[in-house]
Amino acid sequence: MSRARADEEEYWHSSKFRAFTFDDEDDELSQLKESKRAVNSLRDIVDDDDDDLEKVSWSGDPVGSISWSIKETASSSTSSLESRDSSLQKGYSSYSAFPKQASSYSLSSLFKGRNKLPSFQSLSDALSDTGVKNYAPELRRPKAEYKDYSSDWSPKDTVRRMQRGKVCSLERFRSLQDKLVLLDEAVAGHDGNIITAVLIFLKRTLRKEILFQELEVRQVALCHLIHFLKETGEQKLLLDLLRFLDRTEEVALSQYREHLNIQDVEKRREFLKGCIGLPFSAEDTSHVQDHYTLLERQIIIEANDRHLETAGQSEIFRKYPRKASILNMPLVTTLFYSCFYHYTEAELSALQIPDKQYVLTALAARAKLRAWNDVDALFTTKNWLGYTKKKAPIGFHRVVEILQRNNAPVQVLQEYVRLVEDVETQLNLATKYKCHDVVIDTYRDLKDRIQLAAYRCKVERGSAEEEKIDSILNNTQIRWKN
Repeated sequence: MSRARADEEEYWHSSKFRAFTFDDEDDELSQLKESKRAVNSLRDIVDDDDDDLEKVSWSGDPVGSISWSIKETASSSTSSLESRDSSLQKGYSSYSAFPKQASSYSLSSLFKGRNKLPSFQSLSDALSDTGVKNYAPELRRPKAEYKDYSSDWSPKDTVRRMQRGKVCSLERFRSLQDKLVLLDEAVAGHDGNIITAVLIFLKRTLRKEILFQELEVRQVALCHLIHFLKETGEQKLLLDLLRFLDRTEEVALSQYREHLNIQDVEKRREFLKGCIGLPFSAEDTSHVQDHYTLLERQIIIEANDRHLETAGQSEIFRKYPRKASILNMPLVTTLFYSCFYHYTEAELSALQIPDKQYVLTALAARAKLRAWNDVDALFTTKNWLGYTKKKAPIGFHRVVEILQRNNAPVQVLQEYVRLVEDVETQLNLATKYKCHDVVIDTYRDLKDRIQLAAYRCKVERGSAEEEKIDSILNNTQIRWKN
């Protein structure tokens, strides 16, 4: 009795399976051997003659049939996934996650049933099943993937990886020598984005004196940094860099650009006045002086015109109300404004305006007001003998085009079309703008009877132009060329 009790206790306190250790072999052969030992220990309770009997699963399908194989494969994959997840959390051996997979197989058929039922899977096949492997969770990434974030890259490799769009940390480059090698590699790669990225890193990690000194001998990187500072508006650092390089004119221009950020007109005027003394070139100094003078005149004109417009004391402001303030407007806009509202006043006489620019702007302003006498006076000059002559520095063909855009009458257009020197251009303009008298007179002077007769068909029947053409064609004193 005591012996039976001892055997029973030994049975319940013993185990055929070993606990998981890191020294266990995890290969398929060791798992197969362990399973075989478990089957042999149960051989006396299994009847070998069971192989001759038809085995039926819980669903009623014969074991080994196609329907049984499909259901069994699906259930084994699902149970294997759940078993693996739970075993990983508890720390047990992974092969113990497959008891349900082998449970519906005949134990005796695991080793000798394959010949009778070809659709059966061995335990080794089940362990190597691809479906189970696909569902297994990924425990860690390959080491090759973590290499992207390592700090073992050389400056050359780092630049190459940046060119391929990889994320690279530049913080590992701590010494000045490494940073300069990295910058040289970026410049050698001819990629402006990478050069700028490295310069931002150097700007953040180096003292500006050291950075300026090193960039002085690296002109490509220096140009990139100057452009970057201009684009980002880092004015203080840009001025420090230009002063270090002894580029006095660029320093002056950078300071001059600051007026764009000043909204108050009086403060802007005072700022421009202070810029006149900066070390500009002679030409730039003249431009800055003109800018200051222009703004000063704009302030005076704006104050007076606002008062006149509000009081309603000027007819031109009542007939043509102002659409915007003149303050901070460009020179050409201010010139047009002055020629439109203050043509007889010398508002902008102190400014250096080219003759062509003045004529174009004044012509457009006076033609818009249909002040044809002012237009005529604009092109009338006198010589030292007192004779008058019309002269246009922009060419009379352009004068005709501007007048036509402002709906000048035909009489005015014809006067200026006649002043076009080139005969072919004159004929084209006269035909285009229907200056019939000019066309008729030109063909008469050219003694071209055929062209004159052809043009007779283009004028209105019974008009004065048709009668004029008939009179010329019937003139027997004219010796026609054709």
